[in-house]
Amino acid sequence: MTFPYDPRQRPAVLASSKLGRACLAISLLLSCASFPVDSQSSAAGTTQQSAAATKRLRSFLDADWKYWVGEYPENATIYGYPGENGRWTDYSPEAIARRNQHLHQSLAELEAIPRAELASAEQLNYDLYHEELQLAIGGLAFHNDAFPLASEFPENLYMPVNQMGGVQQYVADVIAQMPMSSASDYRDLIARLNRIPAAIDQTIALMKVGMAQGYTPPKITMRDVAKQAEAQIVSDPTASPLLAALKNFPASVTPSERQQFAQQATVAYTQNVAPAFTRLRDFLANTYVPACTDAVGAGALPNGADYYKYLVRWETTTSMTPAEIHQIGLDQVKEIRAQMNDVIDASGFKGNFADFVRYLNTDPKFTFPSSDDMLLQYRAKAKLADPELAGLFGLLPRLPYGVKQVPPAAAPSQTTAYYEPGSPLAGRPGYLFVNTYDLPSRPTWAVDDLVLHESVPGHHLQISIAQEMQDVPEFRKQLNYTSFVEGWALYSESLGPEIGFYADPYSKFGYLSAQMWRAVRLVVDTGVHSMGWSRDEAIQYFEENTGQPHLNSVVEVDRYIVWPGQALAYKVGQLKIVELRRQAEQQLGAKFDIRGFHDAVLDQGALPLDILEKQVGAWIASEKANPAAH
Repeated sequence: MTFPYDPRQRPAVLASSKLGRACLAISLLLSCASFPVDSQSSAAGTTQQSAAATKRLRSFLDADWKYWVGEYPENATIYGYPGENGRWTDYSPEAIARRNQHLHQSLAELEAIPRAELASAEQLNYDLYHEELQLAIGGLAFHNDAFPLASEFPENLYMPVNQMGGVQQYVADVIAQMPMSSASDYRDLIARLNRIPAAIDQTIALMKVGMAQGYTPPKITMRDVAKQAEAQIVSDPTASPLLAALKNFPASVTPSERQQFAQQATVAYTQNVAPAFTRLRDFLANTYVPACTDAVGAGALPNGADYYKYLVRWETTTSMTPAEIHQIGLDQVKEIRAQMNDVIDASGFKGNFADFVRYLNTDPKFTFPSSDDMLLQYRAKAKLADPELAGLFGLLPRLPYGVKQVPPAAAPSQTTAYYEPGSPLAGRPGYLFVNTYDLPSRPTWAVDDLVLHESVPGHHLQISIAQEMQDVPEFRKQLNYTSFVEGWALYSESLGPEIGFYADPYSKFGYLSAQMWRAVRLVVDTGVHSMGWSRDEAIQYFEENTGQPHLNSVVEVDRYIVWPGQALAYKVGQLKIVELRRQAEQQLGAKFDIRGFHDAVLDQGALPLDILEKQVGAWIASEKANPAAH
């Protein structure tokens, strides 16, 4: 189902302030004129104008989409967009300048299209793309990459590597997602292997610029990054995950081609890939990490305070200040802590909060006996959730998902679980990745919550529904407003009782611990980046309030440090969805249908929170007016 987009709303222009063009108003609150249609002739003329404007808009969006997937071949692979799988993004100064210039050209071309002549659904496409362009242009003041359309965090070009990502990780991730069904796919693989040195050398060049200009990640967070690069260096090329496709050729590849590709890949790895990763490892260990800053807050970066404000707007799609978000976090921590104490009391445990947390994190019965057992339990829980979705959603995706182990090279610095989207276009399923590193820090009582968040009804459900939308521009299928995407996943955790999860006090405490985890993020992220908190203060606050194991606390805080503002989006988005559900329940009473509400939230893909509010408001109004609604 779809609902009319309010044609009176359009994007705000970039605000004039200390940030200049970089400080933008994300809420779409400016009015545009409406034109009366009072005769058949004027209606016909308006229809023709609308059709012409729509054709112009769709043509522009299609052309611009093709431009950007060509500029970012890694994204093309992830989306399943063909023809770009043999290359990596060009991060030369010339290519960066070209993309930056194209951003401004795109905005000018879009604004030349008469928005008022578009139908409401096309105005939504216009406004969302307009906002994406504005956001990207605003980020240029902080040396952000030009147009990270589906990025969870806008990449600062001068800090291209940290423990959460960078060339030392994404090369393997992207190659693992490449299609391998034909000889041409293997030729793309060989080409990409041979082009890894250029990608690594360009990354090193950007890091050198960052060092010279004062843009480096905090040194403490970089402790494992050289090891991540080293993990890509093996003595036997066939043991490299980059060459895993050589172990299982499709039938369409002839024996002679198999031999040829195996030889070419081995030469590429030996002569190009391994030496390049060796250079990266040595540069990180001997030059870069020692030069990284000791400061942990974004405020220590050049123009850091304004940069953090920009990131808060980017991630939350709101105009809330760091101080306002900090207070929301404190309030949420207090509320959730009371609920956690209630669960402890109901469990019959004898002891205080700290005793119960210690019990959950040290008793062997909450530890998986093996990595295989951990994977099996996550898979079993995911399959238990699947059939329950029909009672909560009218709209379900066709794309399946699976459960995999986090790659060992990334595991020490990764969280317990994460989701990797699939691609309906490429025929690739989504995956819930489970971290089996250091099993005592991966308690059994966290399984229910993480399955709901990362697979269904969380990330896999929401992202796959967006990818399968019909009759929308391609960019709409890949929008990744963190406040929506992560807000939905966090809201999904609360649906556990409705599908039979959290049946024991320990998993219920795990759910509340995860909710607290996200509330604490509001306090810690703003504390570190706008209030001068130290890393130790942040870790201590995290541990005291969440009940999470120490390793989780360290990994999480270090994540907030290198992704300023990203962690704020979870609770901000969840609280908005909860607020909208309560409004719908109150206004509709017996007419409230949980499946209809969830479809109203999801069926237009990821949206800024103010547009989501209008979307749900339109659904509520339609349900009120529908005499058949029960």
